[in-house]
Amino acid sequence: MKHLIFFCGHAGTGKTTLAKRLFAPLMQATGEPFCLLDKDTLYGAYSAAAIGALTGNPHDRDSPLFIAHFRDPEYRCLIDTAAENLALGVSVAVVAPLTREVRASRLFDRALLGIGEDVAVRVVWVHVDEDVARERIVARGDPNDAYKLAHWEEYRQRLFVPDAALAQTLVMFDNTEADDDAREALLARLIR
Repeated sequence: MKHLIFFCGHAGTGKTTLAKRLFAPLMQATGEPFCLLDKDTLYGAYSAAAIGALTGNPHDRDSPLFIAHFRDPEYRCLIDTAAENLALGVSVAVVAPLTREVRASRLFDRALLGIGEDVAVRVVWVHVDEDVARERIVARGDPNDAYKLAHWEEYRQRLFVPDAALAQTLVMFDNTEADDDAREALLARLIR
């Protein structure tokens, strides 16, 4: 059984840090090779160049223009790359917000993902309070967050908390002050 594990959530929740901390333990616990696909690593430089050519601002990655023309192709390529690795026998950990896809439960659609029944799919919804996320975003000083911070009221309208029914399908993880015990419990949920 191969694994496809999505680490999703809004900016500042610690998705990447969590996925990287769990990466070696995932391989050890499953005995499988894993590939880490982080949307920002895979597409950040390309998207910065493309949006910069259009707007003059390479960090304009939360604007309506970016969302309308770049978001979906980035995610499609990310999912296709995950499917390609899975077809080669490599389990995959994907790090990306994927908020629309989570809200619509599309990350469990095997046809959309291009995977078969031999892949166990888990979607981790990494969350913290909005104030904590904003503090982390400010503290990391990433220029890609400039639009988001300058338009916080507009950005926060896109934030959502999975309702009870949706949360039942997800692996919910509060990453506010997660410790080793919380991460070990998460690991056990991901590989069972």
